[in-house]
Amino acid sequence: MTAPQTLDRAGIAQRIPHSGSMCLLERLESWDADAIHCSTTTHAQAGNPLRTAGGLLAPNAIEYAAQAMALHGGLLAAEGSTPSAGFLASARNVKLAVARLDDIAGALQVRANRLSGDDRQILYEFTVKADDGRMLAEGRAVVVLNTPLAAESTTPS
Repeated sequence: MTAPQTLDRAGIAQRIPHSGSMCLLERLESWDADAIHCSTTTHAQAGNPLRTAGGLLAPNAIEYAAQAMALHGGLLAAEGSTPSAGFLASARNVKLAVARLDDIAGALQVRANRLSGDDRQILYEFTVKADDGRMLAEGRAVVVLNTPLAAESTTPS
């Protein structure tokens, strides 16, 4: 059996370490070895766990992108294997075009492109856009894999 080309929220939640309301992505639209495209409307939900009294602030777009990267890693893992534990080590050249995400109409379009990587770290570029194509956030992120810190963050206490 091969990895699916599309997934709903339940399928995504099975493949990333985020569960319940913290699983922010609702649909895997497409993916290949180098890129992933997901969409979601969770930014507009009053119960979004990242929402503050000021709303869902734009820097949270990085978390949406990081979840897409985690899903990408899970889809790339060999069938029957456990995806490598990882964590977001840095986000660079981040540009935010809006102050908040919760007032954006329609779905967020979350894309991540793998630029380079090995068994220890991966460099992605990401974009978060509105349904109308308007750029909301973009940047680069490094995901570090298979480190003691990453292993500790995925081990139940």
